[in-house]
Order: sequence, then structure tokens, then C-alpha cells
Amino acid sequence: MKPLDLDVFPCRSDNFGVLVHCPESGLTASIDAPELDAIVAAANRRGWKITHVFTTHHHGDHVEANLALKEKYGCEIIGPREEAVAIPGLDQAVGDGDVFEFGGHTVRVIETPGHTAGHVCYHLPDDKLLFAADTLFALGCGRLFERPATDMWHSLQKLAALPDETAVYFGHEYTLPNARFALTIDPENERLKARAAEIEAKRQRGEFTIPTTIGLEKETNPFLRAADPSIRRNLLMEGSTNEEVFAEIRKRKDHF
Repeated sequence: MKPLDLDVFPCRSDNFGVLVHCPESGLTASIDAPELDAIVAAANRRGWKITHVFTTHHHGDHVEANLALKEKYGCEIIGPREEAVAIPGLDQAVGDGDVFEFGGHTVRVIETPGHTAGHVCYHLPDDKLLFAADTLFALGCGRLFERPATDMWHSLQKLAALPDETAVYFGHEYTLPNARFALTIDPENERLKARAAEIEAKRQRGEFTIPTTIGLEKETNPFLRAADPSIRRNLLMEGSTNEEVFAEIRKRKDHF
């Protein structure tokens, strides 16, 4: 089976658009639908017709173009069962552990409540791809709008359990401020310091920081590293639970 083709492009002020194309079947999925014109331009540039939208959560900057894409292409919209009433044009509701096929490629749904109550991520295990939207960012995680820190910590643990080589495509270009914050939490992490310098250089050149990998995030993302002794010492939380340490890191990032 031929590998999937991916096209990544900017949307809105800081969103990423991602198109996933199966060259054998001709199917093309838009990961969320943040901006109609940008998505259509990317599809036209590649000569692809959008057949699916994989919706991760109900926030407007991820579903804004759902109905317009459906009107233009007649595409099928797949999205989280727990947010079904808030997903425009939803055709297929999915939840944790559900599996479906996309042009012969297996897609596994991972429910990751935290940023929203029903946020889902889409994992393509054979292709080593994860579309994490606003659950896991490069060096960050989503703000907690609808679920407590404990829920988000457990959601992130689901993603951290995926193979290290899994490529992670996320929803926003927040990586540079995330890197600057991460250094305040984990200042002794040499891998993080090197990565932060790489990110500074990339952004100065106008380059994207997407994708990352699960392995790289486990080494450098403080939101996945609440158990790390050095971080716990820095936060004066050596006797706290992982959930408590994570909650403190998230609170600090909210005010950074």
C-alpha cells in the first residue's frame, strides 16, 4: 500500500490546516475545518477533492468550514460522539476505541477529554500518524476549558503510550512560546535547551514546527514529564501526585 500524502498549511492567525490524501483510493480528509478558503486552495493546489472531514472538537476555529466544505464537496464529516450536538454537519459520530477505514488505512479514535469534554484524536497506527489537534502540541497541551487537569493528564498518558516514532500533527503554531515556557519548568534538560534553540531558528526563517513525535515530546514537553524528579524539585512538589504537578504546570502556563 502506498503511503498517505500530507499537505500542511496555515489557517486563520495561528491554526494549521492538514489534508491527508490516499493516492490509491483518491480519498482526501481535512483534519478539522478551520478556514474554507485556505483548505480549498490547498486542495486545488494538489488536485485533490475533499471526501472527509475528521473533526476533533467543537471549537469554532476547528469547525468553521464544516458546512461550507460539505456543500462544496459533499464530504462526510466524522466527529466526537460526546460533542455531536455541537459539530456542524456531523455524519458519523465516533468515540474512544472506535476504528474505521480510510482508503484501506486504519484509523483509531482516541478520546482525550481536557481541552473540551469530548475532544478526540485520530491515530493511524500503520502509518505512524497522530492528529492531536488541541490536546497535545509541540512542547505544550491545550488549555483546560471543559474538563479538569486530572482528565487531561490521563488523556495525555494515552497519547504518550503510542510508539515513540509516531508523527504528531497538532492544531496551532504555539511552539516558540511553548519552548520559552518549558525552559522555566525544566531548565536543566539539555535536550530541551537544544530543541528550543532549533525552534527559535526555525521560526526566524518562517518555517513550521509541525510535526513533532511522541518520543521527542516525552523527552522535552513538560506537560508529559510531571513524574520527572528534576521538574518536581524545581516546582517544590516532590511529594505531590503526577496529576497535581501537571495541574501546577498548566496553571503556570496559563499565566506565562
